[in-house]
Amino acid sequence: MIDIFVALYLFMLAGIAGYVLIANVPSILHTPLMSGSNFIHGVVLAGTMVALGNAEGTFQIVIGFLAVMAAAANAVGGYVVTDRMLAMFKSSEEQQARALSPTANSTSNPNKKQSDEEADS
Repeated sequence: MIDIFVALYLFMLAGIAGYVLIANVPSILHTPLMSGSNFIHGVVLAGTMVALGNAEGTFQIVIGFLAVMAAAANAVGGYVVTDRMLAMFKSSEEQQARALSPTANSTSNPNKKQSDEEADS
């Protein structure tokens, strides 16, 4: 009975401490923290794959597979969010220069030449 109260206490303490720590982080540090958490999610993904490899029985295999899928989605989503956050810090001049470069135009819209040729004829 006491083990349940200790576990509940630790869970509540971790939740409150996590909330207080994350709430007090300046916005400029969110991107480096996201990169660090992506590393942790990669370790979680590796751990879930090891657990799935040692699974015995259908129930454990299903739970392990779901854990691997959730960890992979979490890691990939974290990298996507980090990339979008880093894109917000790029200057507008850099984005305009990239938009005007010939390689960016040809890769961003491969049908552009076709539409221009159709307009000329």
